[in-house]
Amino acid sequence: MPLYKKERIFSKEFGIIAGVDEAGRGPLAGPVVVAAVILNMNKKIPGLNDSKKLSEKKREELYNIIIKEAVCWKIKIVSPEIIDDINILQATLYGMEEVVLSLKVKPDLCVIDGNKIPKKLIGFSKAIVKGDAKIASIAAASILAKVTRDRLMIELHEKFPQYNFKQNKGYPTKEHIAALDKYGILDCHRKSYKPIQQLTLKF
Repeated sequence: MPLYKKERIFSKEFGIIAGVDEAGRGPLAGPVVVAAVILNMNKKIPGLNDSKKLSEKKREELYNIIIKEAVCWKIKIVSPEIIDDINILQATLYGMEEVVLSLKVKPDLCVIDGNKIPKKLIGFSKAIVKGDAKIASIAAASILAKVTRDRLMIELHEKFPQYNFKQNKGYPTKEHIAALDKYGILDCHRKSYKPIQQLTLKF
């Protein structure tokens, strides 16, 4: 399995590997969700892949397998309030620190999707651009983060169906922008994001 090839190399060189990824940096509404996963290298998970390349049904199936088969895992939900307070990049880095430092098993190396390493993880981490398509544990983290966030957005949809969060997941679709223009801004919206700031002048 290609995703396990690089993981195996890192494992032999460093020891215990934790994959880290997030979901929800771009939306106008909802939290950013960060996950860390340490996989059992003796129990490969068939079909594991970057969450963006999987159907919703497949992500849900793999989510259940990952939380059952992984050595350990952690998920952190970072609220819109924190995002507004410290900005989305810092909120994401904060979430990454939280999930890694709270893992029950201490990793020898963290492999993080993207090109940034949080300050508290410097010294035992590697940033890997598009890592969710290259490393098994990052792919697993991407699935946990994505499924968790999607579930939260569906819960918001049930409270506020006029925004259709079930479909747009809080991203700035034309429909979402039109709903904002018509119904206004909710607490779950990220007030620091430019499209929301522009709307605050109206309401």
